[in-house]
Amino acid sequence: MPSPIPVVSVEAFAQRLAEGDRPQLIDVREPHEVEIAAVEGFQVRPLSQFEDWSPRIAVDFDADAETYVLCHHGVRSDQMCHWLQQNGFTNVINIGGGIDAYSLRVDRSIPRY
Repeated sequence: MPSPIPVVSVEAFAQRLAEGDRPQLIDVREPHEVEIAAVEGFQVRPLSQFEDWSPRIAVDFDADAETYVLCHHGVRSDQMCHWLQQNGFTNVINIGGGIDAYSLRVDRSIPRY
């Protein structure tokens, strides 16, 4: 049975980045969403293009590295975290509230949509 997916607050995630840590970062939103609002450092893997990028997931990312996943509100990122876990990723973390919460509570310069 898969482990529960940990959820980190946007504030704790921002603090982690501010401390200089550089974990793996995956954004599962659509390209047009990322054009509107983004946090630097995320690699974009839209869920709608899953068939295109999924065969390379183990090549593009380290399955044992700490991996944070972002979407708009936290639902798609939770789905991605479960999929990653099912495919051997051992340390996946969902960013609770997504980019919307990040723009409200961490960086108001990031547009909301």
